[in-house]
Amino acid sequence: MDHAPAAPASSRPPDSSGPADDGALTRGQRIGRDVVAGCSIAGLLLPEAVAYAGIANLPAQAGLIGLLVGLVAYGIVGTSRFAVVSATSSSAAVLAAATLSMSGADAGQRLALGAALVALAGVFLILAGLARLGGITDFIAKPVLRGFTFGLAITIILKQVAGVAGVHPAHNDLPRFCYEFLQVLPAWNLNALAACLAALLVLFALARWRRVPGPMVVIVLGVAAAYATDLKHFGIGQVGAIDLADLRLGLPDLPRAQWLRLGELAIALVLILYAESYSSIRSFALKHGDSTQPDRDLIALGLANLGSGVLHGAPVGAGFSATSANEAAGAQSRLAGWCAAAVIALIVALLLPQLALTPEAVLAAIVIHAVSHTLRPAVFRPYWAWRRDRLLVIAACAAVLLLGVLDGLLVAIGVSLALTLRSFSEPRVSQLGRLDGGHDYVDIAAHPEAQRLPGVLIVRPEAPMFFANVERMLAAVRHLRQAADEGLHTLIFSLEESPDIDGSTIEALEVFAAQVAADGQRLLLVRLKPPVLDVLIRAASPALPRESLHDLSVDECVRSLGAASA
Repeated sequence: MDHAPAAPASSRPPDSSGPADDGALTRGQRIGRDVVAGCSIAGLLLPEAVAYAGIANLPAQAGLIGLLVGLVAYGIVGTSRFAVVSATSSSAAVLAAATLSMSGADAGQRLALGAALVALAGVFLILAGLARLGGITDFIAKPVLRGFTFGLAITIILKQVAGVAGVHPAHNDLPRFCYEFLQVLPAWNLNALAACLAALLVLFALARWRRVPGPMVVIVLGVAAAYATDLKHFGIGQVGAIDLADLRLGLPDLPRAQWLRLGELAIALVLILYAESYSSIRSFALKHGDSTQPDRDLIALGLANLGSGVLHGAPVGAGFSATSANEAAGAQSRLAGWCAAAVIALIVALLLPQLALTPEAVLAAIVIHAVSHTLRPAVFRPYWAWRRDRLLVIAACAAVLLLGVLDGLLVAIGVSLALTLRSFSEPRVSQLGRLDGGHDYVDIAAHPEAQRLPGVLIVRPEAPMFFANVERMLAAVRHLRQAADEGLHTLIFSLEESPDIDGSTIEALEVFAAQVAADGQRLLLVRLKPPVLDVLIRAASPALPRESLHDLSVDECVRSLGAASA
C-alpha cells in the first residue's frame, strides 16, 4: 500500500496526474478547491458508507454515523490534509467476524457488541497515541497486510455475490463457503445478479472519469429503477428504512466477561484500522513532502471511533481509495473533509427516504467495485523478485481464505512475528579482518582478502543481542575462539548491531567474560551504543571491568592495543 517517496509538490514539474503547484494558490483558491473536493468525494463516500455497513452486519445508518463522525473528528484533530476517515471494507469485515463469533444469530446482541467493540477500539487508539505508540503498525508487516487485503477482497466479493444471489452459507472459510454456495445453484436469484452486474458495468465504465462519483450515479439509477418498477416483484431487495431520528448515545450494558473478550478482539481491529490508515496517511505525506505525526493521528482515529461507537456507528479509518480520491479531486486541507460532511448531512436530511429505496444489488456492486482495486497480483511480484517474504504473503492470503477474516488476520500476524523471532534467534556471527591494511574491518567470509590480526579475534553478531539469541551467539563465538590460532590473547566483540540489551544478555556476557578471563585472554566490548554502555558500566564486575567497555570503533581499539604493547 505504501508508495515510493516523491519530491514535494513545489519541486515537481506540472503534469496532468496531480494538482497544480500548491504554493502558487491564494487562500481563496485553496478554499475553493477544498469545497470542490468535498462535494466530489461526498458522492463516493455516502454510498460506500451504506454499503460497508452491510459488510459489518450493521444497519445502514451505522455507516452514515461513522462517516459523519469520522470526517468531523479527524478534521479537527488529525494531521493529514488528504486523509478521509470513513468506513472501510477491512475494518467492517473484521467487525462482522468478531461480533458473529460472540453473538451467533442474535441480531440485537450483534449490534450491541459492535457498538462496544468500535468504542473500545477508539479508547485503545487514544491510549496508544497518548503513550506515543505510533509504531504499533510495525506488528503487521507490509507483506502480511498485502496478503491479508488480497484474501479479504476475494472473501468480500464472494460474500457479496452470495448475498445478492440470496444464499447465506453458514461457514466463513472459503472451501465450505463455496461448497454451500454452489450446492444451491438452482435457487440463485438471477434477477438480482443481473442488476448487480449491470451496476458493476456502469461503475467500471465511469471509472475513467475520476471526478465523476460513480457510486452516486448508480445509486441514483437504482432509486430511479425503484420508482419505475416494482423491484420486489423481481426478487431484488432494497435497503429499507434508515433510522437517524432515534440516535442512541451511550454504551450497551454488557457482562464483564463480554467486555474482556471484546477487549481482546479490539486489539485486532485497532491493528488493522491503524495499519491501513497510517499507510494511506504516510503515502500521501511522502508524495507531497508533508510531515506526519503518527501519535496525534492515533488520537484522531481513536476519537473518531469512540464517537462512532457511542452513537452505535461503524468503525472508521483512513482508507486508501477515499484518501486517493480526495487528493485527486484537488483537496488542499482538512477543510475538504468538513465540506464532504456538510454535503452528506444535507443529502441525508433531504433525501433519506430516497436512499432507503436503493437496491441491495447496487450496494453489492459498489462494494465489489471498491475492493476489486486490491485484486492486483502485481503487488506480489517484488517479493518474488527479491526472494523475500514470499511465505508471509502466501500465508496471510491463505489464512484469510481458509480460516476466515478474524482468525486469518491473527494467524498472519502470528506467522510474521514467529518468522521475525526465528531470524533473530538464529543469527550469524561474523569474524572480521582488516581490509587492505587500512581502517576498515569487514567480514572475512565475504572478503577473503581481509587479513586476520595475529593474537586478536574480532567478532560481530549480525543481529541485536537479546534473551532469545544471546546464548546461541556466544556459542558461535566460543567455536570461533576454539578454531583460532594459538597465541590468541585478545577477543574484540563488536556490539554495533545492538541498540540496547536486557538483563539476560548482561548475565550471559558476564559468564562469558569470566570464561575468557579464566583462559588468560582479554575481552573488549566495542562499538557500544550509549544505552548499552551505560547499563554495562552500572553492571561492571571483575570479569567485565569498566576498561573493557568502549564506544570506540574496532580500528581505534586495535590501534590502542598496539600502543599499549609498545
